[in-house]
Amino acid sequence: MLNRSQKGEIIDGLKKDIEAARAIFLTNLIGVSSNDAVAIRKGVRDHDGKVVVTRNTLFGKASEGTYAESLLANLKGPHAVAFAFEDAPGVAKTLKKAGEDHDVIELIGGFLNGEELTRAQVNELASLPSRDEMLATVLATMQAPVSSFARLMNAIKDECEAQGVENPSGLKMEAAASEE
Repeated sequence: MLNRSQKGEIIDGLKKDIEAARAIFLTNLIGVSSNDAVAIRKGVRDHDGKVVVTRNTLFGKASEGTYAESLLANLKGPHAVAFAFEDAPGVAKTLKKAGEDHDVIELIGGFLNGEELTRAQVNELASLPSRDEMLATVLATMQAPVSSFARLMNAIKDECEAQGVENPSGLKMEAAASEE
């Protein structure tokens, strides 16, 4: 049984997490084996997040006066709260994957940058590519013109070598129309 000072420390910690988090997701981990729960927590931590399981009354007291009060006040039944401090889609994706692997886990709702999300919106957020995937896409898009230019220059060099010409202006071009 927790004493009053221990409860106060938990409430203060939860309040700090609520204020620092970019996103908050309400879910549950009851019915999941301890090894699976550890794996889920590790997956959330890998995306700079944190999963907290405690009494509903402590969630409610910690959320008083914050934007998350409507989500965390008056909870009934077993719940867990996942905090995303940086990569909100990554944390949501981890929880959604855990829900696919374990029938008892579900994403109930959440907040993103102080805006309340419905269950459908949380699932949609979880379907987005992660931050690393989006950065890779941007990088690939930026590299495409440069890599195309490099391939063209290499093809010209290869053709010069094949024709025995030192200067690309001396290349003999074949007419594409004559092949048809």
